[in-house]
Amino acid sequence: MKPYRYKSVVFKSMLLSVLVLVLSACGTVQIGRDFDVRAFEEIVGMAEMSKAQVQDLLGAPKGTGIAMDKDGVRVDEWLYFYGTGKLPSMSDTTIKTLQIRFKKNGMVQSYNWSYSQ
Repeated sequence: MKPYRYKSVVFKSMLLSVLVLVLSACGTVQIGRDFDVRAFEEIVGMAEMSKAQVQDLLGAPKGTGIAMDKDGVRVDEWLYFYGTGKLPSMSDTTIKTLQIRFKKNGMVQSYNWSYSQ
């Protein structure tokens, strides 16, 4: 590659990077996937729900882990989250989280969710 052509490629790459940064500073950022907590609550309120049923309704969890229940028993925990806001001020920010704990048999034991705007 000729030296002047190399400089042109580097310059164009730098220009593109700056342009992306400037445009993204004026855009909206989104993390996670939106989910319907009300639909989840309605179904869980009517009957027990399995891990497979939760995944069918909400999709794959964004995080998984282990939690200790009040009796010291370890239970599986799934985390769903969704957030959106406008950059750079993060105005119109919305954040939702849903934590679901499962019994040893794979059925929902408990859940908690939060929503902030």
